[in-house]
Amino acid sequence: MATGELTHSSTAVDEEPGYGAAVTSSGRISAAKMYEPAGPISPFTTQQLARLDEALTLASRETGLDFSVYLGDLGEDTRATAEGLLTSTDNPADGVVIAVSPGQRVIEIVTGSQARHRLPDRGAKLAVASMVASFKEGDLIGGLVNALRMLSDQAGAPQH
Repeated sequence: MATGELTHSSTAVDEEPGYGAAVTSSGRISAAKMYEPAGPISPFTTQQLARLDEALTLASRETGLDFSVYLGDLGEDTRATAEGLLTSTDNPADGVVIAVSPGQRVIEIVTGSQARHRLPDRGAKLAVASMVASFKEGDLIGGLVNALRMLSDQAGAPQH
């Protein structure tokens, strides 16, 4: 064999390649496949996520409570799942979880034992009503941000 020459073993292809595939001159099969992104696709743009992050940070900073937002399926017992989310936070006693399951059309707001004293059910119900109104208009981020502001205003500054 001289320098620069390539040899290929000839492999017989018994089957015809499928749709989007071809046998190359070397005998390999080259196939085109649909691109599938790695990981879940976010329903939010980068700007929307920044807006939500800012609202969460401000609400937590202004009140001393630990606000969290969950977006996704809540299973059969939505309340129990939301309560489980609260217990998984760093500080469940001062935690507030807003759990939204658009597919199930469910919103749960769960408060920890200390946060409950500063956020009465009436304030949470008003925040839910505000979210529902925004969600009906297709504004998921707006609804979450407004609810965080309402809950933050209701809770007020931490009392020392």
